[in-house]
Amino acid sequence: MPQDLPMLAIDSVVDVDYKGLVLGQNQRTNIDYSVEGNPQLDHRNLATINTTFPTCSSVLLQDTIVCNASYSAWERAQALISLFTFEELINNTANTAPGVPRLGLPPYQVWNEALHGIDRFAANNFPGEWSWSTSFPSPILSMASMNASLIHQIGDIISTQGRAFSNVGKYGLDVYAPNINGFRSPIWGRGQETPGEDAFFLSSLYAFEYITGVQGGVNPTVPKLVAVPKHFAGYDIENYQNHSRLGNDVNITRQDLAGYYTPQFKSAVQFAKARGLMCSYNAVNGVPSCANSFFLQTLLRDTWGFGDGNSGFVSSDCDSIYNIFDPHGYASNRTGAAADGLRAGTDIDCGDIYPQYLPEAFEEGFVDRNEIELALTRLYAGTIDQGWFGPNDTLYRDLGWSDVLSTDAQNISYEAAVEGIVLLKNDGTLPLKDSFKSIALIGPWANASLQLQGNYFAQAPYLISPLAAAEASGLTVNFANGTNSVGDMSTSGFAAALAAANKSDVVIFAGGIDNSIEAEAMDRDNVTWPGVQLDLIDRLSRLGKPVVVLQMGGGQVDDSSLKANDNVNAIVWGGYPGQSGGQALFDILTGVRAPAGRLISTQYPASYVHSFDQLDMNLAPDNQSNPGQTYMWYTGTPVYPFGHGLFYTTFSEKLAGNMSTAAYNLTKPFAMSHAGYEYAEQVPILNFQFEVTNTGNTSSDYSAMLFVSTTSGPTPRPIKWLVGIDREATIAPGASCTVSIPVPIGALARADVNGDLVVHPGNYTLALNNEASVTFNFTLTGPAATVQKWPLVFQQVQASNTAPDPQPTDGGVYQHL
Repeated sequence: MPQDLPMLAIDSVVDVDYKGLVLGQNQRTNIDYSVEGNPQLDHRNLATINTTFPTCSSVLLQDTIVCNASYSAWERAQALISLFTFEELINNTANTAPGVPRLGLPPYQVWNEALHGIDRFAANNFPGEWSWSTSFPSPILSMASMNASLIHQIGDIISTQGRAFSNVGKYGLDVYAPNINGFRSPIWGRGQETPGEDAFFLSSLYAFEYITGVQGGVNPTVPKLVAVPKHFAGYDIENYQNHSRLGNDVNITRQDLAGYYTPQFKSAVQFAKARGLMCSYNAVNGVPSCANSFFLQTLLRDTWGFGDGNSGFVSSDCDSIYNIFDPHGYASNRTGAAADGLRAGTDIDCGDIYPQYLPEAFEEGFVDRNEIELALTRLYAGTIDQGWFGPNDTLYRDLGWSDVLSTDAQNISYEAAVEGIVLLKNDGTLPLKDSFKSIALIGPWANASLQLQGNYFAQAPYLISPLAAAEASGLTVNFANGTNSVGDMSTSGFAAALAAANKSDVVIFAGGIDNSIEAEAMDRDNVTWPGVQLDLIDRLSRLGKPVVVLQMGGGQVDDSSLKANDNVNAIVWGGYPGQSGGQALFDILTGVRAPAGRLISTQYPASYVHSFDQLDMNLAPDNQSNPGQTYMWYTGTPVYPFGHGLFYTTFSEKLAGNMSTAAYNLTKPFAMSHAGYEYAEQVPILNFQFEVTNTGNTSSDYSAMLFVSTTSGPTPRPIKWLVGIDREATIAPGASCTVSIPVPIGALARADVNGDLVVHPGNYTLALNNEASVTFNFTLTGPAATVQKWPLVFQQVQASNTAPDPQPTDGGVYQHL
């Protein structure tokens, strides 16, 4: 934290008239945060800072437990914090912590980003050392690859680069990533940040691979970086119909909480051992998430074991502690909000409420010093594990700029983009034929640069636009924007676009949506193509030239008219493809690489989002307006379904191996030892084996999704759900390979009305991909088995004000009425 921006000292707080302060707290701002989606953050919270690794050179620390490595990190952190004055203690509860200079404790910034590359570092001037980081594709594109090891590799590279920046004082030791909320509503502006709409399996898998990549394994002794998965829980709308994310109070049943809105966080905490977690802006059933002790204590810590071994901190989303007061009104003022957040289990305030108002909360008896010390101990125990107050040869302390260069040179950003790109439609026009000598490259994404990165990005080492890649190919390129932006309503550029198309062999239109349409604090009003893009595509399709449409952006748009237009020969979804995105797209178009990605969000018809309230969090159809949400429950006909993806070749699949057994005792994995698996639910009940053969003429990667359906257990039942994925490297024409997809017993569980995850006996069918090209029927025998018992639901910590006693709600948590 810059020295000229000191955190508010406690002395400047305790000398004021607290009665006047409390009475005046309702008059801080005239902004209506129930409508406005962006918080107003203090410049100190927004700061990126230069810092250092603290050592034991301080005379005050040399002979203390802090510098005695024979003690645990928790004990050393406790010893450190016991040396803080109350002022020093309070000042370090915010994300931009000033440290304790007299003890040699440097400033620290908890808020570091790493959604698809490190961000919010103290950068040098570009170009040069410490001025850029690798910009990977947005997660929704990377996960479309169906390549779990690729996600782990991305996390590992991100943490290598982050640690290198940290070693020179330009970055912290934790990252506010990954975003693992389910992409439930297609209008959500931040769906691009997520691994898609399948929260139960796919988001859980993504969480595991990314977090273990970032942290350096499962529960490593020395975490490389600490992952802080977000946003816990029930968060997925920004500003839909003037409902701000800062004030959303969503009603979620225990069944949907357990089955959709929290399983990915369970995976992050229980399986991947995430050492951090972020609570969300929204309230669930009347209780703001950052003041929800059921979420942060009962479920997170008591049930899932977050912080077992003591290390593990919860950060608020930025300014969400203030939002407990305004606009939620759960606390009557900022002092109450500070107390409610801290006592519920939010350790660090990404904001300025804790350092300013915890002193008043302490004086009023709402909190005690032990609670504040506990919060900071949870943070500092992790940093001590990572090398604070340790020798310079601690693991990862030797990473430097050469490691940033070498990891970037692996070109994994390109690989992730190529593997994630999805071929939606193709009549044989793709890959482009050698006879095509000239192309018309048209559209608002044709010369994209920063658009390639989506949101949460830093300076990239380079950005390859589609235009740059096309011009480097040797083809004659006729370029015209046609429309200057995705939402442009002007047709003034149409003539130039049509002229470019008329003198070209093939037309490539690059458009869709971007962060001017979908972003943090910005949902879409619809899922139609914005602006005049469809009109321009229609005119281009009448010229008698082959037309290829690149549909870009994180969320899907309704391609119905393009799908039905025989003169639109191919459609490719490219997401936000990162620094090498243009090259990846062009290599797919020209056949240098073959597509094998699959959609991980349903492409709904435009009418879908207007048929029911997008803040309806119930997944199952209600036989009224809600037709069911996500592929698991949607009863309508999608334009392109979840899991859709075409190849340049053809594949045939057939069962292989020992797939004759058709009955399994579902209690066996829970009754026997589970060596090699930490939890019994991770044990495979079977391995789905099949042989895949390339029956076409093009070498290609192969990707697969394995779904299950059942007639067992109580209704309503999902149509199907995902239980496994796979990606195989290039399979040559005529070649075959055998694929084995393990099906963990826990993947067959469903949440019941009580929130319990239960595996039911009965008949099941496994189906390969949407085409169900291979199926396998089996029966689970024995009594139903509970994988997770949803805990007794109540608020352990009451709001620190005079609100009425809490009353239970049908949703499963308590609210103040």
